[in-house]
Amino acid sequence: MSIAGSHEVIDPKEMIAEAEAALDDISRLREAVGTVIFGQESVVERSLVAVLAGGHALLVGVPGLAKTKLVETLGVVLGLDAHRIQFTPDLMPSDILGSEVMEQDSAGKRGFRFIPGPIFGQLLMADEINRASPRTQSALLQAMQEYHVTIAGARHDLPAPFHVLATQNPLEQEGTYPLPEAQLDRFLMQIDILYPEIDAERRILLETTGIEEAAPKNVITSERLMEIQKLIRRMPVPETVVEAILDLVRSARPGSGTDETDRDVAWGPGPRASQALTLCARARALLDGRLAPSIDDVHSLAEPVLQHRMALTFAARAEGMGVRDVVARLVKAAR
Repeated sequence: MSIAGSHEVIDPKEMIAEAEAALDDISRLREAVGTVIFGQESVVERSLVAVLAGGHALLVGVPGLAKTKLVETLGVVLGLDAHRIQFTPDLMPSDILGSEVMEQDSAGKRGFRFIPGPIFGQLLMADEINRASPRTQSALLQAMQEYHVTIAGARHDLPAPFHVLATQNPLEQEGTYPLPEAQLDRFLMQIDILYPEIDAERRILLETTGIEEAAPKNVITSERLMEIQKLIRRMPVPETVVEAILDLVRSARPGSGTDETDRDVAWGPGPRASQALTLCARARALLDGRLAPSIDDVHSLAEPVLQHRMALTFAARAEGMGVRDVVARLVKAAR
């Protein structure tokens, strides 16, 4: 028995036909990204999962690992109107959202006119987001959750689809500010980017230091992206997968899990984590050519979905434990 994301009746033949068409588009997307981003297959897959699931993603890694290049490439291949903001300590909220300016017409009448900021695009690249102050970082809170912003009491809707793909340097580097917990929770996934394998790095050396460098090409339109996102939300989810998601997320909360969780976790993921796991598991299943997610999808996505929605106790951090260690332990116990 399974449940779906809505109460509409799903025609299996129609679903299969739509999934096959989507798979063809996804295959071409992966190929297009692969001509520019070498190696990092897991990072590319998780980034696509986040976008296809309709969410935002936080890419974390040291400088020079092609985080910005990946976001730029996704914007091109997905056919999105992409805007980039370089976050700096002196960046103000109005630099992101826009502001009202006073104008005077030919008759001498004065009035305010709203000038939209770079957030009014389908893909916002928030480059080095943790180099701006918490006040400026919080300017994205309403946009990321409600898909509109309020300026001087007036509501301004954002274009659809709307995605924030942010890059972040490790917090231990100089000149960084930790993101507010409320904003971290609005990211569907935190995707950690590690150093490339030697074969991938060799290819990077050979193909990016010549006269010409590969450039991404558009594959689909934003309208087609929204159709695939709608298909993913219509995919049925087996009840066993729903129970696995609930059990895993709840086991990461103090007071609901084991004695080890109570000892090591200061606060755990909320219901938004369960929603994120459900959507991401559907998207990963479609990327893999399946019409319904499995428990393996849940376990594979547990780390990027949960790690930024948890905090460890001082005792756990003093013992050198990390959030990823706790998530790995919870996944192992759930298998």
